Amino acid sequence: MATRVLLLLGLQLISLGLIAQEVNNQETHQYKIIKVDQAINIDGKLDEPIWDELESMGDMIYSFPVDDKMVEEAYQTVVKLCYDDKNIYVSAICKGPGPYVIPSLKRDNNQFWDGDVFSISFDPVNERNLGIGFGTNPSGVQFDVLFSANTGTRTGGGGGGFNVAWDTKWESNSTYYNDHWVAEMAIPFKALKYSDRKIWGVNIIRGVPETNSWHTWAPVPRQLTGVDLGFTGALHWDEAPPKATGNISLIPYALGSSFKDFEDNTPTEYKYNLGADAKIAINSNLNLDLTFNPDFSQVDVDVQQTNLTTTNIRFPERRLFFLENADIFSEFGVPPMRPFFSRKIGLDEDGSVIPILYGARLTGNLTKDLRIGIMNLQTRANDVFNSQNYSNISFNQRIFGRTIVRGFFQNRQAYVNNEFSGVDYNRSLGLELEYRSLNGAFRSVLGSGLNLTEGVENKNHTYHGIISYNNPNLSFYTNLMEIGDNYIPDMGFMTWLFHYDAVTEETHRLGYIHDFTRFSYTFYPENSEKIVSHGIGFRNVFDITTESNELFIYRFTPLYNIGFANTSQFEITFNEQYTKLLYPFAFTSEEPLPAGKYRYRFVGASYDSDFRKTLSYSLGFEYGTFFNGDRIQFSGELRYRRQPWGNFSLAFEQNELNFPDPHGSTSLTLLGPKIEFNFSRDFFWTTFIQYNTQADNFNINSRLQWQFKPLSNIFLVYSDNYFIENWGPKNRALVLKMNYWLTL
Repeated sequence: MATRVLLLLGLQLISLGLIAQEVNNQETHQYKIIKVDQAINIDGKLDEPIWDELESMGDMIYSFPVDDKMVEEAYQTVVKLCYDDKNIYVSAICKGPGPYVIPSLKRDNNQFWDGDVFSISFDPVNERNLGIGFGTNPSGVQFDVLFSANTGTRTGGGGGGFNVAWDTKWESNSTYYNDHWVAEMAIPFKALKYSDRKIWGVNIIRGVPETNSWHTWAPVPRQLTGVDLGFTGALHWDEAPPKATGNISLIPYALGSSFKDFEDNTPTEYKYNLGADAKIAINSNLNLDLTFNPDFSQVDVDVQQTNLTTTNIRFPERRLFFLENADIFSEFGVPPMRPFFSRKIGLDEDGSVIPILYGARLTGNLTKDLRIGIMNLQTRANDVFNSQNYSNISFNQRIFGRTIVRGFFQNRQAYVNNEFSGVDYNRSLGLELEYRSLNGAFRSVLGSGLNLTEGVENKNHTYHGIISYNNPNLSFYTNLMEIGDNYIPDMGFMTWLFHYDAVTEETHRLGYIHDFTRFSYTFYPENSEKIVSHGIGFRNVFDITTESNELFIYRFTPLYNIGFANTSQFEITFNEQYTKLLYPFAFTSEEPLPAGKYRYRFVGASYDSDFRKTLSYSLGFEYGTFFNGDRIQFSGELRYRRQPWGNFSLAFEQNELNFPDPHGSTSLTLLGPKIEFNFSRDFFWTTFIQYNTQADNFNINSRLQWQFKPLSNIFLVYSDNYFIENWGPKNRALVLKMNYWLTL
């Protein structure tokens, strides 16, 4: 391991010589926000006299597809800011002809950034590590987000630093005309976590689908996302921002449900639940979240995937309580190997619910350089599981620039017969050092972790490192992680730690060393009207067992992609793969493939059409060998948008696997129709149907949502599951839930 650490340190020293000259937009892009005493009505009309009196922030510059010229006057954005004792007010005149792209009327919808958008992002502590964004579109739809420094790049893939589940109360309205649209916002100080600093980081981001371009106020290189915290301008306050007081929100819910289990042929079960969440601002920087008897029945169902690997798939967390401020707990390790993964709390391996009795979380800044997270949850006992207590304490300490020291301690402990068990526990701790250049071009991470379980004394460690570098053309990322045989992640997720034996039906835990490298070089043609960019690259994966130093996975994937001016994209890949099955494994109902070495290769291609069109689609194709057989895959999605009230889509994936006798063949079908009706910005009906032959499940999930007041909702959710192979019902549920957001 020492050799690998020295290698990472050597790469870090080499990369330091590649870092581009630091830039500081806060010296060149400054805006003085002033206090006003005029009442402002948030109606999207800008008819208050103050808007005529204020100075604008100045011209916008292109961030993508180029980043070296000002936006033309016909597409400029005129932005003005002011404040009073309660709110920050934002106005924007977004020039450019309609019709505008408005994918949905639903708040925080996944397609929001595919349409015409205006957003403002703040770094209230001005330390380039945590930001808050507020966005809207020509129909006044709201989108708010928390984001960290790890927001990814355009050339090297997205990051995990966005938390779109974060919600707060704020006002927005818009109006649109033939040649421009207008946005108006009121953002309460209560919605922000800030210090008494008189300089904040700020930037404006605007997306214009018609020209397939992104504009920012403070310049951001085109390889980075517009919210990158290394490139904010400066927001100067004429006096220290007023302190928000009385910021307490109580969110009770009431629920009634019926559940019928057809497999066990039990009578219909009726339940009535009450619970509540509370959000308490300790001060402008620190927030306490409480939950009692939480229920997540209204949360989107998991999007099913066909699993062609020999390990479990990592489904994303969707429950709101765990998503807010998640980065302080979850950004340790390397993706997707994380020592903390919140889906391990309150859900079993099949995704079934283990009821949570209560939860508490304290997050925020203790000082301008120290950010903390403290979490504690208690699950209820049931017929299968003992009651469990889960705790996590994490901190981020900035030591200079954007360099951070992270640490965590987590504990899972059984609670049996009214006391904590002295033997049924699992604890993990870790420390991590992350260096990031001020302009975000270079990043390096070194970290280590330890796991403590009764009876385990060695091989219970992790080590990891990351090196990444990005400039407008080149993107390079590599990570390396070692996981010991006895590292038991009861609150985490380690991809290849567990191996299933299809003959003995046993699961074996084996430590491993994982290495992932991604490289790409992107070209930006200057004189092409059709092509925005094209590039070459590769992805490379090694996985080696720590006990025997045996290579069990190697994957090398060169690729070529093209980005077109009309927003469509094309990519072609070639995959060279080696897998050593450590234990027999079955992809069909016939005899499992024997343990041993397998080499196989396949080619793939994908195409995404112009997403601005009313009718758009994605297509994918893969063909080649697969272990000792062959595989052909067809996939795609058809999308139809009836702007802005309807979205209709059909996703599909078909895999045909053929192995030599006696291992058989199989046909795996995955279908996912989705229907969304937006009756208004407050009333929605979404139905998601999934047909998955690999899981032998047909699922219907239909949800009616009425937001009768800001962030206060009534949900009616119907869910139905059926067997596919021998058609018949599994279970059925109907839930009626109401929550009410009360600000005290």
